[in-house]
Amino acid sequence: MNKRNWALVAAMLVSIIYGITFTIAKDVMPKYVEPFGFILLRVGGSVFLFWLVSFFGPKEKIALVDFPRIVAAAFFGVAFNMLTFFKGLSYTSPIMGAVLMVTTPMIVLILSAIIMKERMKKRKIFGIVLGLAGTISLILYGKSLINAPNEMLGNLLVFVNAVSYGFYLIIVKKLMDKYNAFTFVKWIYTFGFLMVLPFGWGEFNAINWAIIPTDIYWKIGFVVVFSTFLTYLLNLVSMRELKPTTVAVFIYLQPLFATVFAISLGKDDLSWIKIGSAILIFTGVYLVTQKKSTQ
Repeated sequence: MNKRNWALVAAMLVSIIYGITFTIAKDVMPKYVEPFGFILLRVGGSVFLFWLVSFFGPKEKIALVDFPRIVAAAFFGVAFNMLTFFKGLSYTSPIMGAVLMVTTPMIVLILSAIIMKERMKKRKIFGIVLGLAGTISLILYGKSLINAPNEMLGNLLVFVNAVSYGFYLIIVKKLMDKYNAFTFVKWIYTFGFLMVLPFGWGEFNAINWAIIPTDIYWKIGFVVVFSTFLTYLLNLVSMRELKPTTVAVFIYLQPLFATVFAISLGKDDLSWIKIGSAILIFTGVYLVTQKKSTQ
């Protein structure tokens, strides 16, 4: 198998892991671990693993002038991003959470137009409008009968998380161009850990470890090791051989895997509102990311 095929396999594995994570994380919180306490566990465990691996990676020094960008990346890519995502996921269902995450490429396009002054074609603007319509309908009307105590607030928080991640992708781009990823990711997660510590410490202390079943321990470990640490390493493999646009396409598979996994375990249900909203979002994403040969 050549390097490109390995990169495609890595990108596919990332989508599968993320799709499964929506349901696995729901099994852990809020019954056994509150969302912010879970984030502290996830980020703290990842910090340890990234620092451990960094000792075997390239030795580079980060210029002091780049640390403000690293702090900003930590805020949008770790702290604010995870706080809104896990809190939102604790209120909404796995399928709706996964579908809303697909709006990230559109958000990146909008932010690029605003921040980086990139021009947008009419087709992309129409795609953004369609995707936004689907997102709003999902947030307002995407009711879930299973495991979604406050779906409107949860959907809104997951959408805010997608916006935050969009900012992160733009901020981190210059760091990726300048340094090896292992040089700065440990710092991003270290600063991110310090940012989530005040929010998660109380909920972390409130965890009753004695009543947590063995399978929940395994699911916590899955989120730390696979959903955070391993997915980042797999993304490095895929980004080294594939174009960013190719890697981004695999984000669209996450709702498919999340839906199959959640429904097969009885953790979520389908409705016409969810299906219709998903069609609007996917159509919008297709129009935004499509390359038109005649242009």
